[in-house]
Amino acid sequence: MKLVLCALLMVASQAPAQPLSEALARRDSDEHRDLRSVLVMREGAIVAERYYNGEQADTLHDIRSAGKSITALLAGAAADRGKLSAQDRIDRLWPAAKGTALAGVTLDQVLTMRSGLAAVDDDPASPGNEDKMDDAADPVAFALATPAATVPGTRYRYNSLTAYIAGITVEQATGEDLEDFARTALFAPLGIRHWKWLRDATNHPKGQGNLFLRTRDLASIGQMVLDQGVFKGRRVISAGWLEAALAPRVLLAGLDPYADHYGYFWYQKSHHVGDRDIVVHFASGNGGNKIYVIPALKSVVVITSSAYGKGYGQRRSAAILEDILAIMLAPIK
Repeated sequence: MKLVLCALLMVASQAPAQPLSEALARRDSDEHRDLRSVLVMREGAIVAERYYNGEQADTLHDIRSAGKSITALLAGAAADRGKLSAQDRIDRLWPAAKGTALAGVTLDQVLTMRSGLAAVDDDPASPGNEDKMDDAADPVAFALATPAATVPGTRYRYNSLTAYIAGITVEQATGEDLEDFARTALFAPLGIRHWKWLRDATNHPKGQGNLFLRTRDLASIGQMVLDQGVFKGRRVISAGWLEAALAPRVLLAGLDPYADHYGYFWYQKSHHVGDRDIVVHFASGNGGNKIYVIPALKSVVVITSSAYGKGYGQRRSAAILEDILAIMLAPIK
C-alpha cells in the first residue's frame, strides 16, 4: 500500500504543468458560455489556472451549495473552541428548538442530512422545501415549524433547510453572527479578505449557500482541508474534525451519479483512472461549482460555473476533473 501511494505521489509531482494548461485552454470553446474558472494546485502551488467568459482572478463567484461545506468547517471551528460537539442535540445548542421536530436531533444528523425533517429540495410539495424557506417572512420560524417525516438518523434527504439550521446552530453555540465567526475563525487565517454572503429576511447569513468567493480563495480552503486543517503552518481546523467531516458516513451510490458517499456536507467519490482508484473529497454547488480535494495526488482542483439549474454544469465539472486526473496520472515519457 505504501509503495502504491509513493508511486502516485511521484507521478503527481512529475506531472507537467503544460498539458494541464492546454487542457484548460481547450475549454475556451465550450458551447455554453457559463464556465467561469478552473484552478489546479499541486503540493501547495498553482500549476494551472484559467478564467472564462469575462471572469477574472478577483471576481467573486456564487458557489451556491458548496457553501454548505464551509458551514460544516465553521461547525468544526466552533467544536475546536469547545462551543459544541457533533453529538450535541440541536435543542441544547439552540433552546428555541425545544418542543419542535428538531428536539432530540443531533448536530451529526443535521450535518449528514439525516435530521428526519420533512424537507426535500427536489419536491416542491415538501413542507421544508428550499423555495418555501426562501419565500418565508421569517425563515427561523419556518425552520422551527417544519415537521418531522422520518426518525432522525435513519434516512438521507438532501435539503437546504438542514444546512440553514446548521448555520443558526453555530450562531447560537458561539454567540456570534455566522459571517463574523467565519471572518475570524476561517477567512482571516486563510488570508481571505474579500467575499460576499447573502442574508435571509431575518438577517442571518445563509448557511445553506449564496456565499461569494474568489477562485484562489476557494483553493486556499481546499488546500487547508487537504493539509488536515493546517494552512501555511497554522492550525485552522482540527485534524479530528476534518477526519470526521470527510468520513464516508452516508452511502449515496444509486442516489447521486457524482458521489459515492456523504460526510459533514462534504462528498466523496472514487475515480477509476487507468489502473488506479483515486479518492476525491469535494464541496459541490448548483451549476457545477466544486472544490475537489485529492489526497493521493496532493492536489486541489477548483471549478466555478454559473450554469445554475442546468444539468450540464455538473457533467462538465465532472468531465474537467476526469481530464485533470488523467493528465496527472499519465506516465512520464
